[in-house]
Amino acid sequence: MAVQEDRTFEKAVAAMIGLTCLLLGLGWATRENPAEKPYLGIVGGGFVYNYREAQVYYGFVVRILKPLPAGTWLIAEFEDPVRGPPLVVETRLHARSVSNGVHSPNVRGVMAGKPYHVAIKLYDYTRTKLIWTVEKEFTSQIDESVVPDKPLTIGPGYFPNPELNGL
Repeated sequence: MAVQEDRTFEKAVAAMIGLTCLLLGLGWATRENPAEKPYLGIVGGGFVYNYREAQVYYGFVVRILKPLPAGTWLIAEFEDPVRGPPLVVETRLHARSVSNGVHSPNVRGVMAGKPYHVAIKLYDYTRTKLIWTVEKEFTSQIDESVVPDKPLTIGPGYFPNPELNGL
């Protein structure tokens, strides 16, 4: 009389190995290729109106999405609302940074509803080789009429501006 062996465990292991291979193949086929991913993602930006200090500027926040070469420079060229030359801001990105905020110098002449152009470029440590570039537009919902010509306050304690005693 022959004894029949129970092969249930071996069949279950073979099925699990087959399922694992299938899931790995599916994951590999649907993955994002890291080489095609952009270096930076813009996660926020817009205009800032500080009526107390009579300042208007605009900018953005970037999130680093993949490793950058050591010493990478981020150079942003902001459109000047009064049609002057672009306002250039340069900052070095560090290896441990995960995000970085960049904003223009103070601007005047901002009009509501008009898009303002920003060119964002990444250069190598020598600023000679362009690594990556992207362009973005920011639009203000209000114009600069909400900002006074002179600051309402001065100093770190927001003391009233003595030049405006007559107001």
